[in-house]
This record gives sequence, structure tokens and C-alpha cells, in this order.
Amino acid sequence: MSDVLTYAIVLLLLVQALWRIPSALRGRTSERSLWGAFAVLACAWLLRTDLGRHLVDGLGVDDLSTLLKHCFVVAGMCVLLRYVAAVYRGAAGEGSSSRRARVTVAVQRHAVTGAVVVIAVMAAVFLLVLDRGPVPEGSQFMARHAGEAGLAVYMPLFYGYSGAVIGLCGYQWAGAARGAARRTLRTGLAVMAFGMAAGALYAAVRAAYAVVVAFHPVPAAVADLQETATDVLLYTSFLCWTLGVIAPASQAAVNRVRAYRMLAELHPLWRDLALTAPDLVRRAPSRLLPGRPLADRLNTLRDLFAHDASPQVRLGRYVTEIRDVIHAMRRRAPDDLYQVSLELAESEGREGRDAEAVAQAYWILSARLNMRDPVREPGVPAEFPAAGEDFFADEVPWLLRVGEAYAEADPAVAEEVLEDSIA
Repeated sequence: MSDVLTYAIVLLLLVQALWRIPSALRGRTSERSLWGAFAVLACAWLLRTDLGRHLVDGLGVDDLSTLLKHCFVVAGMCVLLRYVAAVYRGAAGEGSSSRRARVTVAVQRHAVTGAVVVIAVMAAVFLLVLDRGPVPEGSQFMARHAGEAGLAVYMPLFYGYSGAVIGLCGYQWAGAARGAARRTLRTGLAVMAFGMAAGALYAAVRAAYAVVVAFHPVPAAVADLQETATDVLLYTSFLCWTLGVIAPASQAAVNRVRAYRMLAELHPLWRDLALTAPDLVRRAPSRLLPGRPLADRLNTLRDLFAHDASPQVRLGRYVTEIRDVIHAMRRRAPDDLYQVSLELAESEGREGRDAEAVAQAYWILSARLNMRDPVREPGVPAEFPAAGEDFFADEVPWLLRVGEAYAEADPAVAEEVLEDSIA
């Protein structure tokens, strides 16, 4: 069962590391550090497996896989602390409520030096002090070196550094969970803090046990009980941490999917307006293979997935460019165009906001027709109601509603609306 859990944790860590490669390449210190923590700790956990041990032991150094595993863990803890400090560094000077952030940032300044010292001393004790005999199949590291004074130096150093970082991260995440606004973020932070608590307890028990067995033999039953209990704490710690990190990331994935859905719904309206005034858009709509089968779908996909850093950024660009083109059309549209469009919507039985959405859709379609041969030189903008002040709460949902009505609008009716407003 432990092998299955070990491979599961390796897989979770590797998936997280691979998933975060794009953000690590173009991201900030925090994103690169989190990617590094996943990658390094995945290597450490891989060395707990038979496959990892076989690859390293082939180098000819007895038990080298254990030393490398411990070194990877120390390095991973150092990078993880760097990530936490980078995330909360901005809160370090905002008053007493940020005491946790100030402590984390202060400790992180010396974390790299501490990690180098710990790894150097561990390597020296491992190579020069501990017994270098062959490793019996299936034996545990502390059981092999029980009764050796070097174990009381090696293991407390390793678990002391790891436990301190784990405890500090848990302390930070527990406080952040209480103040998190989003439920997914609050849940993720709480799970991560619980995992860190289990990890800190694991490190404390293992360090104390190492000191005891270095000088006093313990019964085999006690040794087995210790291994079982601490393994439960270790697996709990890493499973909670990896799963807890996924919870906030899942919200980001949901937001990306939602943004892509809104982009797809808004794309026809944006494309028509962008083609009406190409000088007002940052990137013109894709026009690959005009007239070819499936060209429309190909161009839509290219518009939706190219150029911008994220769908949220692209959505903001679409809304801004729609607003800019509408403003340009208002300066050349007939003054009464919106009133005529609203009367048409009401004559069709529309009421309230539904009538306004249909009126704006016909206004846009008619104003686009007007741009072919404007009825006036640029001047005072014609009437066109604003969507609202808040971007996500008002403008995007409203433009989606207008875009739906625009897709159903009849161009022939729009020509009549334009003629009536001119007359």
C-alpha cells in the first residue's frame, strides 16, 4: 500500500510541475519557486521507490539514494519557503496583522545559506562518520545506523531544517486561510495548513527517535510502530499539500473556462465591429483561407486562443475594442438611431432590459451599415446607453446579452431602421 501511495504522490507532484511550466517560464519569482518545489520534491519522492533507488544505486555508492533523497528534500523545502515569502512579501510592511509575513520573509533571507550548511554537514557525516557497509534489502535507514552517534547529528539536522520550514509554511497558510475570501482558496489553504501540521509532527517525532536510537537500542516492535505511525504522517502531509494546492488552481481553471466561454459568445459581435473599424483594434480578426470549408471555425479558434497571455486579458481587450468601435460609430451615426431602434424593439413586444438589448443590437447593425457611407462628418456622439460602471458585474454580461440579440437581428430590418432614423 505504501508503494502505491508513494507513486501516487510522485505522480501528483510531477503533474503539478509539468502543468506549471508555462507560468514558471513567463511568471514571477513565486511561480518559478512553486514549480521548483514541485520538481525537486518529486525527485525526492521518486528516490523512495524501487525504481529511483535502482537508478541511483547503480552508480556504485552504497545508499547514495538516501543521501540524495534527503538533499532533495532540504532543497525543496528551501524553494518552498522562497515561494511562500514571495507570495506574502507585499504584506510584510502593512501592520501588526502581517506579523506572519514579516517572520516568513526574515527567515527566508537565511534559508539558502542554512540549506547549504545542512546539506554539507549531512554529506560529511554520511560519507565520513556513518557505517558505509552494504545496504541490506528492505532495511530502514535509521535501523541500519542505530547505535551510531553520527545518526544523532545527521537526522536532527535534516528533520530540524525540514520541520522548521514546514511549520513556518503551515503557520502562514493557516493565517491566510482565515482571511481568504473565496471558498476554494480558503479550503485549499486549510488543507495545506493541516498537511503542514502533520509534516511538522512527523519531523519532530523522527528527529527525537533518531537521537534515542543513536544511543539506546529499542525493541523491534517499537521500531516498527514508529515507522508505521510516521509514514502515515508523512503521506498525510504530502497528500494534503498537493491536493490543497490544486483547490485554488481549480478555481483558476474554472475562471479560464468561463472566460473562454464568454469569449466564444462575444466573438461574432467583436469580429464584425473589428472588421468595421480595423484601425481601432490591437489585432485584426483572423482571415486565413477565405472561402474555404471550415475556414470560419479555424479563424474563430485562432482569435480565441492566440496572441494574449490569458483568456481574461483577451476578454478585457474584446470589451475595450467593442466599446471603442461603438464610440467611433456614434460620432457618425444619426442622432435618432437609438430611439428608432428602441421603438422597433418595443413594437416587437419587447419590454424593459430585453427591449434595450434588442435596440442596441439593431443600433450596432445599423451603425455598421452607416459606416459604409456615413450620413455626417465626425461630430458629437449619437445616443447610446452605457452598459454599467463595473466591468465584470455589468458590461460583460450585458454585451453577451446584446451579442445574442445581434446574432438574431435581421440586416434588412437594420437597413429600414437606418433609413427611418435618417428621414
